Amino acid sequence: MIDPRFSKRTSPRRWAPVIASRSAHGRSDIVLVLLDAALIALAYAAMLVVRYEVEVPTDAWPQLLRFVAVAIVVHLVVNRLAGMYGPVWEQASVEEAQRILLAGAASGALLFAWMVVGPRLVPLSVALTGSIIAIGLMGLLRFQSRLFAFRRRPHGGADTRVLVVGAGESGGALLREISRRSDAAIRVAALLDDDPRKLGRSVGNVPIVGQVDDLEAVGRQLEVEQVILAIPSADSVLVRRVADATARLGVSLKVLPTVSELMNGQPQLRDVRDLSIEDLLGRQSVSTDLASVAAMIHGRRVLVTGGGGSIGSEIVRQISQYQPARLVVVERDETNLFYSVGAVDVDCRPVLLDLRDRRRVDRLFAEETPEIVFHAAADKHVPLLEAQPSEAASNNVLGTYNLVNAARRADVRHLVFVSTDKAVRPTSVMGASKRLGEQLTLVNAPERGAWCAVRFGNVLGSRGSVVPTFIRQISEGGPVTVTHEDMTRYFMSVGEAVQLVLQAAALTEDREVFMLDMGEPVRILDLAQRMISLAGQRVGSDVQIAITGIRPGEKLHEELAATDETPSATSHPKILRLQLPLPEPAAVSQLVERLAEAAEEQDDERVRSLLLDEAEHLARTIDLNDPSPAHSAEPGETRRQHPR
Repeated sequence: MIDPRFSKRTSPRRWAPVIASRSAHGRSDIVLVLLDAALIALAYAAMLVVRYEVEVPTDAWPQLLRFVAVAIVVHLVVNRLAGMYGPVWEQASVEEAQRILLAGAASGALLFAWMVVGPRLVPLSVALTGSIIAIGLMGLLRFQSRLFAFRRRPHGGADTRVLVVGAGESGGALLREISRRSDAAIRVAALLDDDPRKLGRSVGNVPIVGQVDDLEAVGRQLEVEQVILAIPSADSVLVRRVADATARLGVSLKVLPTVSELMNGQPQLRDVRDLSIEDLLGRQSVSTDLASVAAMIHGRRVLVTGGGGSIGSEIVRQISQYQPARLVVVERDETNLFYSVGAVDVDCRPVLLDLRDRRRVDRLFAEETPEIVFHAAADKHVPLLEAQPSEAASNNVLGTYNLVNAARRADVRHLVFVSTDKAVRPTSVMGASKRLGEQLTLVNAPERGAWCAVRFGNVLGSRGSVVPTFIRQISEGGPVTVTHEDMTRYFMSVGEAVQLVLQAAALTEDREVFMLDMGEPVRILDLAQRMISLAGQRVGSDVQIAITGIRPGEKLHEELAATDETPSATSHPKILRLQLPLPEPAAVSQLVERLAEAAEEQDDERVRSLLLDEAEHLARTIDLNDPSPAHSAEPGETRRQHPR
């Protein structure tokens, strides 16, 4: 039986509000047409009176009536063609104002031309000035709700006094909407902006009185009750500055979402929301070369592994916006796969598949012949994999091994291995398995392939990560568990991380390793304290923080590159290219063979030793930028050489 919520049929009752709305809208348009006609007649009559200095000849009035009849028809027809009947004028902007001016100018030009070649019913000056006055009156009619919005405040209570940070385009748009809305219940007391050229000026009638560092002092002086950060492009550093000053002031802070979160480029009052931990930690100044990413993906067959995970599902979502010819989403968890595929609207094939099944992986690549592969499938939780090394080797290493070999045989042009900062000088089974995954990706790259690994740190809000864990612990009343007072981690929002992953893929020309600029590392203890404060609780008295000790495999501080991995700049400021040595491909293949045997036997200690000890001592004889490196081989194959 079909769930009625997903039925494509809609009952007539559901359409009733829409029909009623359209009927009301049609009636309002008729009223607007009648008012326009009256204003047009008034404009030309007034100009006739002015032209003759009140002493209008008796025979001029019949002539005016004939002219006005034509003028009304011309104006109304042009207005209709220009779309002046239909918009919700309470939300009108500069675009609608331009529409009024163009329609009026066109009407005036038509009437003037008619007067030149046809009967001279009224003086030319009346035709010209009358059309100008008609434009003004029709514009005033449409914009009166905005021009006089400050007079209409039906609520009896006092408005909330607000201090807005950001006097740019977004701040100005927010102020204009507040000024025209009678139900806003907000009064903007002042603006702050770090641009010294704006100091002392104003937006509308709201003065710009200082910079962000003046927030606390200005807020106290003006007795504001709320602060709004109206800078969608603000990074996490600026957000923290504003949040700290607002906390000292003792009032609430609201923010506009990031640019990527806004449905369109023009922020509205409804977009303003509470501050989140992602704002404090995850806002990066990320710009994307959309043209290069679109050129890579548009019209091509794309396959994403781990497409139901936090990162994989975001890759699927973002890729779908670039209109691939086909999108194949591979995931071994059916629930996650269902939700990930259901969130996109492109030709998409969901595939329930465990990458450890080599035959099925080979068959999938033979059937789909993908041109681009994003490999995000992996077990990621460090403590769990420390206790089960065979699972880490089986999924993260052997699954990757099966994937890259199938991709090479299918002549996949682009392959992206989603890596982690834990792959750098790994101390955990998970990190070591991801490092070996990087090596497998690079040494298996085909001659004409653009294959890369992309490293980044923690993703805010991913399932099982620190932020959701802290949220759960705070909601339960604590304690919030932190393993060490000085532990730090890099953080980035999942949307921003995936934007950069796609950009790195577009930058890849050969076989490369990229490192994302994650900003400054965040102390986990500070994160816990901020999250408790955001929840409206007090650290220590309301919610305790417990130090539990570093868990097996964890580092105190993560790093994104080892000392022998030389970073260099790319064309994108947030993406660095790493030049690093690689092991002999034959040595990698032999290690994978031994890992496969140990994992099959569930010999956890041997797996751990192979990943953390022997992998560390693989002979590093190939440089990633060597023009003629050896190609890896599958177990049993003869290794071959190929030119680059």
